[in-house]
Amino acid sequence: MDISEVRVRKVNQTGKLKAYVTVTFDSQFVVHNIKVIEGRDGDFIAMPSRQLANGEFKDVAHPISSDFRDHLQKVIMEAYASDTGETALEEELQ
Repeated sequence: MDISEVRVRKVNQTGKLKAYVTVTFDSQFVVHNIKVIEGRDGDFIAMPSRQLANGEFKDVAHPISSDFRDHLQKVIMEAYASDTGETALEEELQ
């Protein structure tokens, strides 16, 4: 599965939320509202989630393997750190 586009919308507010990210896979499937969060050990991504009736949050979409999650986080954090906050093709990041 190729990451064909990453769009970053930085948040201009105080707090731990730094940006919302939209990722397009294979130019055919999109995931909105991945969050870039400031953590104690550095920034990380949080997958889109919804709140259940009991108050817990459950991911709406998420990577199956830790390898792909690490890859996705690397690509997103590189786009977040770039000046434009956007990348058209994953291959351009390498």
